[in-house]
Amino acid sequence: MADVFDQIYGQPRVRDFLRASIAADRVTHAYLFTGPCGSNKTQSAYALAAALLCDDGGCATCDVCQRVKARKHPDVRYFAPEGAGGYLVDQIREVVSDTALAPIQADRKVYILDRVDLLGTSAANAFLKTLEEPPDDVVLILLGRTRESVLPTIVSRCSVVPFRHIPASEAAAILAQRTGASPELAKIAIEACGGSISRGMEFLKSNERLAFRRSVLDALARLDTADTWDVIGMASELVVAAKAPLDSVREANEAKLAENADFLAKSAIRQIEARNKRELTARSTEAFRQVAAITASFLRDVLAVCAETGDLVINYDVRDTVEAIAARTSEPAVVRALQATKSFNEALSYNVSPETCLDAMLFEIGEALYGTHSPY
Repeated sequence: MADVFDQIYGQPRVRDFLRASIAADRVTHAYLFTGPCGSNKTQSAYALAAALLCDDGGCATCDVCQRVKARKHPDVRYFAPEGAGGYLVDQIREVVSDTALAPIQADRKVYILDRVDLLGTSAANAFLKTLEEPPDDVVLILLGRTRESVLPTIVSRCSVVPFRHIPASEAAAILAQRTGASPELAKIAIEACGGSISRGMEFLKSNERLAFRRSVLDALARLDTADTWDVIGMASELVVAAKAPLDSVREANEAKLAENADFLAKSAIRQIEARNKRELTARSTEAFRQVAAITASFLRDVLAVCAETGDLVINYDVRDTVEAIAARTSEPAVVRALQATKSFNEALSYNVSPETCLDAMLFEIGEALYGTHSPY
C-alpha cells in the first residue's frame, strides 16, 4: 500500500528506517538529516512530518498528508537561515518561542530547520535547551550537508540519519521511470534542479519552468552580441520570469487564509502569515538557484565540447549553440564563467538583490567567454 514514504526517492535505507519508526511508534524528539544537496532530505522531512500528523501514519491520500506535501499545513514549519552568515540569534529565539505555542490544527507540530550547518555558536546556544527537551507535542527535523559541518552540541542532541549522494545518472533514471519522461529530458531536469529528484518532477510538470529554462538559455546565447543595456534588460526579464510562479502561490495562500480567518485566533493568523512569507522567500531563492543550475549545466556542456567530449552534452536541444560558443572560447575561459555562476549561487545566501547578482553573473560570463567589456 502506498504511503508518504514512497516519495523518498533514491534513499531506500532512509525510507525503510522512517517507515519502521512510525510503525513501531519509535519517533524521537529531534532528528538530524545529513547529506549533499539533491539527496532528498527536505522531501524526506516533509514525508516524516505528514506521517506524524496523519491519523493513519502517512497514508498519502488524506487532507493532512496532501496539505503537508503541498507545504500548506500550519503545524509544519520550515525555516532557513535569514542572516548573511547563517541563522540569526533572534531568528532562533523566534523558533524557540513558537514551540511553546499550541498546535493550530493537529495534535503536534513539526519544525524543519534547513542548513543547520550554518547555525553558529551563539544561535545554537539559544537553541540547545529546546533541542534537548522540546515540548511533548514538538518534533524537530534538522537538515545539514555533513555531520562534521554541524556543531557537536547540535549533533549530540539528535538522532542522525545519513543520506547518500545520488549520482546524476541514477537520479535521472528514477525521474524518467516516475514521470515517463525520456532519459534525455530527465537528465536536463536533474541538472536544472541541482540533482533533486522531487524538484525534477515538479520541473517536468510545469510548462512555466520549462519555458523559464529556455529563457535562461536564450539569454546565455545572446551574450556575445549584448551591450551593457542588453545585459541589464535580460537580467530584468529573467527576474520577472523567475518570480512569476510566486504570484499564484501568493494568491492561493491569501485565499486560504481569508477562507479560515473567521475560525482562527489572531495569533494563529499571524503564524500563518509568517509561514506564508517564509514560503515565498524560500521559493524565490529556489527559483534563482535554478538560474544558476541551468547556467552551470549549459557551461559544462560548452566545456565538454571544448575538451572534445561532446558525448557528455546534457542540453541536447541547444547543442548547436553549445558548439558555436565552444568554437569561440577555451576551456580556461569556461572555467572562469563557471566560477561566476558559483559566485552568483553563493551570493543568494547573503540577502543581496537577486537582480544585481544576476547582472553581475551575466556580465562576468560574457567577459570570460568573449572578452566583452564588463562595468563591474
